[in-house]
Amino acid sequence: SGGYSHTHTLPGSLQKQAVLDAVSGTNNGKTATPNQQQTVLRRVRELEQSFPPFRLADASQAARLDGVWYLQYTSPSTVGDNDNNNNNNSEDAWQPSYATEGDSRIETRPFQARGTVSAAGIRVDTANKVVQQILDVSNARVANDVVLEWGRVYVAGSFRPSDMVPNRAVVSFDTAEITVAKQGGTEKGWKIQLGWFFWILSKIRGTTENGWLETTFVDDTLRIGRGNKGTLFVLTRDVDAVQP
Repeated sequence: SGGYSHTHTLPGSLQKQAVLDAVSGTNNGKTATPNQQQTVLRRVRELEQSFPPFRLADASQAARLDGVWYLQYTSPSTVGDNDNNNNNNSEDAWQPSYATEGDSRIETRPFQARGTVSAAGIRVDTANKVVQQILDVSNARVANDVVLEWGRVYVAGSFRPSDMVPNRAVVSFDTAEITVAKQGGTEKGWKIQLGWFFWILSKIRGTTENGWLETTFVDDTLRIGRGNKGTLFVLTRDVDAVQP
């Protein structure tokens, strides 16, 4: 059968630690070997399938998302060739219930890069970087803040619960800022505003919605997310929860 057996799965706290151990030492997924990637996918899938589904429309559950999270690992949800690995017969495979989101025409072509985040075409290498994802549930806003050697990249937007998938947030990015620090110090230098880029995209596509993110597991310390391009995200409340 295509189902996944839980006979050998670990208790919840050990499952969480197994995920953190698996993503440690991979530079946010950038240097993960195929074997390490497969181990991460297996541990994450065990965790996802051992707990009740998250529902974004449930206020008490949504509250768990609120605040600052640190991105610890990013990678595709498959290892190697997508056609050979991303199938329902693989026990570690993950596929969204619906890849599309109504009439939003959100891009769903797999994003194969590791240790990288992408927001509507703006890509940032996150290997060995401090990456914050800030969720403001009451105002339905999400932001990604990446500190780089030369400054920082900040991308933000609004989100709404999906009409199709209970654990999915549909995102409309509207803000992009690149800040370049002054040479030799941490003091802010100059800032580039790129929000107009999202405005142009919305006119071309006929919608402001340009991405979605499913929360497949969340508790007080760990969060697992799956994006519209098949990317797996592992985030923690504690920046030091994972060894880089």
